[in-house]
Formats: sequence, C-alpha cells, structure tokens
Amino acid sequence: MKQIAVWTIIPMLMLLASGCTLKGTVKQITDTTSNVTGTTSGRTWFTEEGIVKPDFKVIAFVALNQENLRHDMASGQGEYLSSVSNLLNVPADRKAEFFTVIQARYAAFAAMDFTAPEQVVAALRDLSTPLASRQ
Repeated sequence: MKQIAVWTIIPMLMLLASGCTLKGTVKQITDTTSNVTGTTSGRTWFTEEGIVKPDFKVIAFVALNQENLRHDMASGQGEYLSSVSNLLNVPADRKAEFFTVIQARYAAFAAMDFTAPEQVVAALRDLSTPLASRQ
C-alpha cells in the first residue's frame, strides 16, 4: 500500500471541516452580478462587445454605487452625486441647484429600493430634466 504524506492530508481535512463551500461563494458572486447584468424591460444592458449601452449607463452606475450615492445625496455633494449629474447631462451652472434639490428630497430617496435602480434613476431624471432644459 502506498503511503500518503501527512502534509497532504491535513489541508484536505481542514478544507472539508471548515464548512465553507465553493457553491455558496459562487452563488453570492453571481447573485450580485446578475443584479447588474440583468435585463430591463427585456433588453440587456450591454452591447455585443460588452460595453454598457448609453441608455443604461445611469442605471448601471446607480446599481453599482448605491451606498456611496446615498451618502452623497444625504450631504448634497460628492463625487458620486457629481457623476450622476454628468450622466444625466445637468449643466455645470445648474449642478449646485441639482445637489440642493436632491439633498432636500433625501428622505424620499432614502425610502427607495436601490436594488431596483430604474426607480431611482426615474426620480433623478424627473429632477434633472427641468434643470437641463433651462440652459
């Protein structure tokens, strides 16, 4: 009978006894990814080249940056809120006004389900459209 070195058995036993499963870890990763790479109204977010389609850039940004965006909305400033304003085409001279409006309506945004970023983006668009049209 062939002898197996103890140093090869111990790591295998530790792996089996740890209770960690590769399946559980993969499921966590794919669940998060599927929220971002999912479809909206039957359309995918990405082109065949793997680039986010222009119509979905704001939605993807909100989905991927929920917590940071919430923080910026509460404070009425920050790089994430600034990025959203850029994606929504808010004119530079109207950004301060946009930030103030977002901060004033933070309670409504905080109550929103950020796992459904389309709703958040629709509310952001409603606030940014009048500002963009007053150029």
